[in-house]
Amino acid sequence: MSERVIDVRGLVKRYGDLEAVGGIDLHVDRGEVIALLGPNGAGKTTAVEILEGYRTKTAGEVSVLGLDPATRPRDLRERVGIVLQSTGVDPFLTVRETVTLYAGYYRRHLPTDEVLATVGLSEKGDARVRRLSGGQQRRLDVAIALAGDPELLFLDEPTTGFDPSARRNAWEVVKNLAAMGKTVFLTTHYMDEAQYLADRVAVIAKGEIVAEGPPDTIAGRDRMLARIRFRAPAGTPALPSWGQEPQADGSCLLRAEDPTKSAHEVAGWALDRGFSFELFEVTQPSLEDVYLDLTGGEEGMT
Repeated sequence: MSERVIDVRGLVKRYGDLEAVGGIDLHVDRGEVIALLGPNGAGKTTAVEILEGYRTKTAGEVSVLGLDPATRPRDLRERVGIVLQSTGVDPFLTVRETVTLYAGYYRRHLPTDEVLATVGLSEKGDARVRRLSGGQQRRLDVAIALAGDPELLFLDEPTTGFDPSARRNAWEVVKNLAAMGKTVFLTTHYMDEAQYLADRVAVIAKGEIVAEGPPDTIAGRDRMLARIRFRAPAGTPALPSWGQEPQADGSCLLRAEDPTKSAHEVAGWALDRGFSFELFEVTQPSLEDVYLDLTGGEEGMT
């Protein structure tokens, strides 16, 4: 049996007549990377801050590393690392001085050089914090959270505002954390990030968990119809009826249960007549497609 690091049962949070979280159940096992997805107003931030001990619940049971986070026991705080969306550190300290400073707050901590290597800042150890790029400063935030050798890390939107290269670097940091056996609870608005990093995703909408599972199979994603999109050049003979749907850009969309067979049929028809499609692509439903179907994009309290 896997060891349960987070166990949430019937969690409710109300603000007056407004129910921000409506009785969710959620668990996280040791060594797992889980991503919590949800639009603004879904209750995502409220739920996470209850797990972190920053907000109190209205009802339900919440256990983090076997303890109640609402009481903020020291034992729990020493075993959890938190990376918020924005943090503030002394800009005139060096990177190494900063990590060493925060490590000193814990009875048990990792060697500073090991932390810097994990987050990819070994070569910046002697650089002043104010000289770091945005991506490097974000890695320093992770280093600070990691300094106390936590068992569980909360990462709140860790790559918001990053360019593609910085995002990829940050992803490798999370992969390094997972390789160390850390349990990672990630919130993100980037579906490709959740797809790449998470062992499991949970989608919250209107205060409820509406789907949960591995990214490739959540909400039956692996059983959804593939999409074949194609556009014929001007002067092409009338297309057969494969059940395609005309699109606004002049292309056609065909939803296929067997994409290999359908793509062969469509492409073969074109080749038999001696022309090529201007556009021809075959795609499986993405995590973003599933997410949008599940959430509908409601807004409100976070």
